Amino acid sequence: MIDRYSRPEMAKIWDFNNKFKKWLMVEILVCEALANRGEIPKKAIENIKKKARFDIARIDEIEKITRHDVIAFLTNVAEYVGEDSRYIHLGLTSSDILDTSLAIQMKEASDIILKDLKKLSEALKKKAFEFKNTVMIGRSHGIHAEPITFGLKLALWYQEIQRNIERMKRAKETISYGKISGAVGTFGNIDPDVEEYVCKNSGLKAAPISTQIIQRDRHAELLSTLAIIGSSIDKFATEIRHLQRTEVMEASEFFSEGQKGSSAMPHKRNPIISEQLSGMARILRANSLAALENIALWHERDISHSSVERVIIPDSTILIDYMLNKITWIIDTLIIFPENMKKNLEKTKGLIYSQRILLELAKSGVSREKAYQMVQRNATKVLNGEGGFKELILNDRDIMENITPQNVEESFDLNYHLKNVDIIFKRVFD
Repeated sequence: MIDRYSRPEMAKIWDFNNKFKKWLMVEILVCEALANRGEIPKKAIENIKKKARFDIARIDEIEKITRHDVIAFLTNVAEYVGEDSRYIHLGLTSSDILDTSLAIQMKEASDIILKDLKKLSEALKKKAFEFKNTVMIGRSHGIHAEPITFGLKLALWYQEIQRNIERMKRAKETISYGKISGAVGTFGNIDPDVEEYVCKNSGLKAAPISTQIIQRDRHAELLSTLAIIGSSIDKFATEIRHLQRTEVMEASEFFSEGQKGSSAMPHKRNPIISEQLSGMARILRANSLAALENIALWHERDISHSSVERVIIPDSTILIDYMLNKITWIIDTLIIFPENMKKNLEKTKGLIYSQRILLELAKSGVSREKAYQMVQRNATKVLNGEGGFKELILNDRDIMENITPQNVEESFDLNYHLKNVDIIFKRVFD
């Protein structure tokens, strides 16, 4: 996943070099805190900061023997530091380093995702205003309902992304906690002041209480948020896929010169990126379920969560970064067919105005049930190919005994349905 879908900025957060850099940074901050407290010599921390480094190949070599990644890392660092390495990892447990470093990485990843969401938000806003008054049919159950504008559809998506931005901010806050509390979280061999110092200098907050690990409901919130964002992208992509169908053709992904849609059929132009995004959203949702499963652990800790999150956290953050950039590109380059929107709007020969006739009859004193029957029987004739809806209404004696021809004309006014578009836009964008 990392190689295939990553963009450099996000992928860098999860590469081994950055991971070990974070581990080393946390270890050195602990040593600084201990030196400030007079628990290790000042000269030792100076020596550690000067000499501490690591070699990934050497860590791998040691780990083949130790079968413990943190011990392999510490052993390698000690080879560079020498005698003063005895002060490194003093009073700590592996998860102090692992969980605090992971929190830093997740926070960095969250910042990138928030930038991506902002770019998508801007793209949607721009397109929404561009097509604010581009009329199209609104559909429910896939069936023509009443008129909307394409701008309203995009404004709806924009509003959803605003909610995702807020969710992402909350998730970032939730995962931005570290812990340096030692085995089972009691600070038995390390003072709470050390945790405060390390977290403050890492851009984190100290977890008010922890066991041997940071509690995994925090991580599950992040993964669940990414799944929701992915599902929003899936929603947008699914709509674009529908609108690009031959029978609809109201909007289409950009098709570049030289692009091929099918190995067999040269005429094909398929919504392949939207389809890919719908598929990738399934991975995010599956990963969020795995994150939820990670919450329940034995007693103060086990490591059943560890192997899972080494996959799902890098993969989900990398994947959502990719997906957000792809859907932003789709929105930026989306091809719109207003003439097809108009043709589709007229396809049902006026049936989209059926509710207006129903309301006019009700206003005239006809019971709703009877009015519904009157309108529906004429709608059925239209669907059976027996004429246009307006003509059938004007020739229906039962209906015309209760309303006037002017009422009918006014009921077929397209602008009636669009009179509040400005108000909706003001509510969304102001």
